[in-house]
Amino acid sequence: MKEKVLLMNDLPGYGKVALAAAMPILTHYGYSVYNLPTALVSNTLDYGKFYIQENTEYMKETIRVWEELGFSFDAVSTGFLASRQQLEFVKKFCEKQAGYGTRIFVDPIMGDNGKLYNGISNETVENMRELCRVADCIVPNFTEATFLADIFQEKKCITESELTILIQKLRSLGTKSVVITSIQMEDQSAVAGYDAVNRQQFIIPFEEIPARFPGTGDIFSAIMISKLLAGETLKDSVACAMKIIYRLLKMNKDSVEKYKGIPFETCMEVFEE
Repeated sequence: MKEKVLLMNDLPGYGKVALAAAMPILTHYGYSVYNLPTALVSNTLDYGKFYIQENTEYMKETIRVWEELGFSFDAVSTGFLASRQQLEFVKKFCEKQAGYGTRIFVDPIMGDNGKLYNGISNETVENMRELCRVADCIVPNFTEATFLADIFQEKKCITESELTILIQKLRSLGTKSVVITSIQMEDQSAVAGYDAVNRQQFIIPFEEIPARFPGTGDIFSAIMISKLLAGETLKDSVACAMKIIYRLLKMNKDSVEKYKGIPFETCMEVFEE
């Protein structure tokens, strides 16, 4: 029987992002998936109008019931966290789970394109650093990585030597492995990281497709986690996720409704190639 994976992220009423993206992918790969919605979101934020309902009390009560039922997890993956109180609760929960040997994956959703999202404060960044401390692997985009590391925030393009410094700074937070997405280097776009198991730093370039869909990061993380839990190396897991994302973007780049995300259930064959 494959591992039990708990996903802690927001749940959209409409759109293939967050839990709506990760749950079907991990299920497709044969994992037993539990989900704990950190917030209910009316639709993807790209529409410009949305409603968010925080779910901290629901999360606390659900965990209490699950503990009484004896539920356990092989991996926990965290995404959007709606408040300081919620982040503190998730941090304590992950610390406890890590003590049981559960693998912790953290996607520190805080910003993009060189700036933090509205409502994300320096205190949030500091709390997220504490959550990263208990992680087996963190998966920030380049903007989030620079805020967590508190370096290179003014840079849009980075050299290979600066990238090594950035990765080392992130590892100094306490996380074991690191994957940084959406990196712009001098002559290429890339995903880079450090695999603590193999003690290997890697850079994997990619060809950009001129199309933007919300949720691609959630799809990426779900594929990467699926492959890692199946025993593949971090570099190979990342490369597989990148290959599938590229194919999905290429197949859907002419879609007229990009705000809802990629309708990947219509092309699940790409997940098996």
